[in-house]
Amino acid sequence: MAHASGFFSPKIPSLRKKIPPSIGIYRSGFCSGEGIPIRVFCSSTTQGAEKIDSGASPSESRVPRLVSKGCKLVGCGSAVPSLQVSNDDLAKIVDTTDAWISVRTGIRNRRVLTGKESLTALAVEASKKALQMAEVDPDDIDLVLMCTSTPEDLFGGAPQIQKALGCKRNPLAFDITAACSGFLLGLVSAACYIRGGGFNNVLVIGADALSRNVDWSDRGTCILFGDAAGAVVVQACDSEEDGLFGFDLHSDGDGQRHLNAAITENEADSALGSNGSVLGFPPRRASYSCIQMNGKEVFRFAVRCVPQSIESALKNAGLTGSSIDWLLLHQANQRILDAVATRLEVPPERVISNLANYGNTSAASIPLALDESVRSGKVQSGHTIAVAGFGAGLTWGSAILRWG
Repeated sequence: MAHASGFFSPKIPSLRKKIPPSIGIYRSGFCSGEGIPIRVFCSSTTQGAEKIDSGASPSESRVPRLVSKGCKLVGCGSAVPSLQVSNDDLAKIVDTTDAWISVRTGIRNRRVLTGKESLTALAVEASKKALQMAEVDPDDIDLVLMCTSTPEDLFGGAPQIQKALGCKRNPLAFDITAACSGFLLGLVSAACYIRGGGFNNVLVIGADALSRNVDWSDRGTCILFGDAAGAVVVQACDSEEDGLFGFDLHSDGDGQRHLNAAITENEADSALGSNGSVLGFPPRRASYSCIQMNGKEVFRFAVRCVPQSIESALKNAGLTGSSIDWLLLHQANQRILDAVATRLEVPPERVISNLANYGNTSAASIPLALDESVRSGKVQSGHTIAVAGFGAGLTWGSAILRWG
């Protein structure tokens, strides 16, 4: 039975040599005990390896090997619902105006799922476009990562996407829940599976329908969110072509009080309790509340932590801010984008923003903006992008990557 294990080392050791204890895996990327960037090596072994020396054919057993691998982004795609809701439309149902919303957020329109549309269908459409651009067949996908906080099944949606794409080899598919940071965590996870697990093609999807969790009578939150899906194909490559230069990831549960959609019990009469049953059993059916957000605190968190994270990711990558061709942030609020760009001294013309057209689409915002920029010719092969996600949890992180 074959298995794959990942090794982190600045040079290729012998198969029997233990990994030096000075080498570790850190949340801010891969580095040695001396802070030197290192590569990931994958060792695939097969039971009955003694057959190798006896002349067994490759089809019978695989030779244990140590291979340096990198990863790169080779395809992207996106999809949005058909219904567009403008600020003027919202002004008909809550006390607001187009000017009030656009000045404070930069948002003018958003897309919302309606009727028979589904988040799964959007994710499938975005995935097909990404696979087509990458020229990768669905049967060549080794892993599907669905980054979402709003799955249409309690147990996750990734397997349904795998099914809809027609992946006949039944590759692993599972969800990642990290709100607006989800897609970035999916990217880093894909890199780890490729570098350390021997995977070749990983489909990373960011998709959310937060319109289903918004209180449409609360003008403080309903003006912000929209629905969308975006996807990228992350592919194994030689280490010399590696396109993920460095990353930095964090979370702080103390900030959950500022942004959450906590579970609540439905208020319903219980037939139990009067006949001697244990109080509180069976439990009442529960559901998630609408999004609760302290906008001022979230803004302060973002403009403080995101620049620090990008600077750390640049340091891990051995790069400086002048190396960045594009700054691509989670599309939450134009004021946040402007503040982070100013802190990092990135000029406005190098900041990617499509916030005005779609609002905050949570885990979909980064791949949606990336896809539009690639297809319009703005982002070209070889460009270096500083990407950052931040949101509920609180979670935040950054990655320095190259497109293509």
